[in-house]
Amino acid sequence: MIHRPLLLVVTAALAAAAGCTDPVPPRPPGVLVVSQEQQAAWIRNFNPFLAPGLARWPSRGGVYEPLLVWNTLKGEYTPWLATAWTWRDDARTLEVTLRDGVRWSDGTPLTAADVELTFRLLRDHRALDLDGVWSFLSAVEATGPGTVVFRFVRPFAPGLYYVGQTPIVPAHVWAGVADPVAFANPKPVATGPFTEVEVFETQVYQLGRNPHYWQGPPAVRALRFPAFSSNEQANLALIGGEVDWAGNFVPAIDRVFVGADRDHHRYWFPLVDGTIVLYANTTRPPLDDARVRKALSLAIDRDLLVEVAMYGHTRPADPTGLDDGLAAWRDPAIAAAADWVRHDPAAAGRLLDEAGCPRAADGIRRCGGVRLELTLQTVAGWSDWVRAAQVIARDLATVGVAARVRTHDFTAWFDKLQRGDFALSIGWTETGPTPYPFYRGVMATEATRPVGTAAARNWHRHGDPAADAALTAFERALDPGEQRRLATALQERFVAAAPVIPLFPSPSWAEYSTARFTGFPSADDPYARPTPNRQPECLLVLTRLRPR
Repeated sequence: MIHRPLLLVVTAALAAAAGCTDPVPPRPPGVLVVSQEQQAAWIRNFNPFLAPGLARWPSRGGVYEPLLVWNTLKGEYTPWLATAWTWRDDARTLEVTLRDGVRWSDGTPLTAADVELTFRLLRDHRALDLDGVWSFLSAVEATGPGTVVFRFVRPFAPGLYYVGQTPIVPAHVWAGVADPVAFANPKPVATGPFTEVEVFETQVYQLGRNPHYWQGPPAVRALRFPAFSSNEQANLALIGGEVDWAGNFVPAIDRVFVGADRDHHRYWFPLVDGTIVLYANTTRPPLDDARVRKALSLAIDRDLLVEVAMYGHTRPADPTGLDDGLAAWRDPAIAAAADWVRHDPAAAGRLLDEAGCPRAADGIRRCGGVRLELTLQTVAGWSDWVRAAQVIARDLATVGVAARVRTHDFTAWFDKLQRGDFALSIGWTETGPTPYPFYRGVMATEATRPVGTAAARNWHRHGDPAADAALTAFERALDPGEQRRLATALQERFVAAAPVIPLFPSPSWAEYSTARFTGFPSADDPYARPTPNRQPECLLVLTRLRPR
C-alpha cells in the first residue's frame, strides 16, 4: 500500500519521457539500468577527459579504460590495460608493459603509441589534464609496441596512481581531432566493455557491448541510463524496481527501499569514498585566517549533521580528514590531540574574537567593520547535501556568522567550485592508495590556480609551503616506513592549518536490486568499492555482474 503510489509515479514519469522522444527499445533481459548522474536531460558527450557532469558515465571506466585500477577495499592495483610496471632511477622513471591482445572497439590493436598520444593530448591541452599529471611528468615515450616509459621532472612515487588511472584513447582517432577540449566524441572508439551507443535521446541513453572486448563479451548485454533531475526522482525509480544499480542517497533506506522488495533490494555503504568537507575560499578574508576556519568548524554540530542529513550512515570526521579507506595511515595521537572538529560554540566565539571578528549589537559579527555574511553553496537535488548545508548554516548563526544556503544544478555548482567563485561550499575530496592524493588536493601550492581559472583540485586556493615540503619528500619515498612517517607529518600540518573543514567520511553509496542481476559487492563479498560513482573502479563491478 505504501509503495503503490511510488510505482505509479515512476511508471507515469517513464511513459512521459518516452512520449517526448523517439521510441526507446523495450527492456530485454541483460540490460542493466543505472542511476549515477542526476541531470534533467542528457547531452551526448563521451569525452573521457572532461570533468564529472560534462561527460556521460561511464566514459572514464566502462567506455575508456586505464592502465591500472586501484582497488580501494583490497588495497592493491588490479592490472588492466597494463600487466606490469617497474620503477627506475629512484622513482624518476616508470616503465609500463601493456597487455597483449587488446583491441579497440573498431578492431584496431592497442599499442604503446596510443598511450603516448593520450598523454601528449593532456600535455598540449591542459584543460583536459584533470589530475595535473604534467605538473610532474617530463616525457612519455613508446619504446616498443607494448612498452611505455614515463619520465618525471622529479622523483614521484605517487605517479603510478595518477598515470595508471588515466583513461587511454586511440591515436588513430584522436590524432585527427582539431580541438580535443571541445570534442564531444559522440561515437566513441574505446577498449572498455560498453562502447556502442545504441540509443541516445534527451531522456535516456543506452550503451551496448564492445564487440572486441579483450575479456570476452560482458555478461551484461547493455547499460541503460534514464535521466533524473534530482535524488528524489532517481529514488522513486530505484524503489519501484526500474533501476538496478545506483549511487544515490536514499532517506530511511531500510523502510523505503529495502522494505519495497525485501527479497532483492540491498545496499552497502562502506566509508571509503573520501571525506565530505566544507571548503572555505581562502582568497576571501577573513576565510584566509586559520583561526576563522577553525571557528567555523567548532560551530558545527557534526553529530546532528550525521543524524539529520545522513540518517546515521556515516560518522563525524576526525581532525586528520582521512576516510576509512586510509584508516591504517591515521595517527591516533594526532587525531586525539586536535580539538577543532568538536562542537564547541563558546570556543568558536573566542577564536572569532581573537581573529578580530567581534559580535555586534545585532548579533552578527564584524571583521574589519564588515558584516560576516557568507553564502554556502551546494548541489540542488542532492537532498543529503542540502540538509547538511541547512544544519551548518543554522550552527554558524549561533556564533554570529550570517550564512545563507544557495543551491545550483550540478554543472553550475561545479563550475563555480572549480573557478573559486564561492565563499563556502560543500564538496568531496580525493582518495587513493595513500594519504598523498588527499593532502596534495587540499594543501599543495602547485595545485592552486588564480580565481576565475578552473582548478582540478584545491578549489579553496590554499597553498602551504610546509605541506609542500612534506609532499615533495613523500614523492621521493618508495620505502613504506618512510611514507608512513611523512603521512604523519602531513596530518600534523593539516591539523595545524585547517585548509578545509572535514565534516564526515563519505559513504560509498551503493544500492542495487538482485531481481535481474547478481554479483554486486557487499559486506559478505567486499571484492571492490560498491558504488557506481567512482571511475575507473566501477570497472571491477561492471565486469563481474551477471544477469539472472
